[in-house]
Amino acid sequence: MDLQEVKKRSIDIRKQYHALERQIHKKEWSTEEDALAFLTDAGLVGRQIMAKEGRWPSGDEEMLPAKIGECVWWLAVLAERSGVDFAAAVEEFLKTREAELRERP
Repeated sequence: MDLQEVKKRSIDIRKQYHALERQIHKKEWSTEEDALAFLTDAGLVGRQIMAKEGRWPSGDEEMLPAKIGECVWWLAVLAERSGVDFAAAVEEFLKTREAELRERP
């Protein structure tokens, strides 16, 4: 799956959640609320990694792949909501880091 497909599917799913938010709370989550939700899930990834390494108690070792996927989903959503081209941002980051590392002695 390429990043453009990740972006499209992520946005489609987020639209469905926005509909639920309007139904339940009468308004959609703000971009700030989306960012906070992402940070919460990123923290859970950290806890699951710690649990996998035996450094944190966990009752659900199967959560890690889902939370990693959810973090990628949130990043695609946050990029879209912030006017950032998700695929271009990832590509530019990787290209820059690769170049920096090639230049290191």
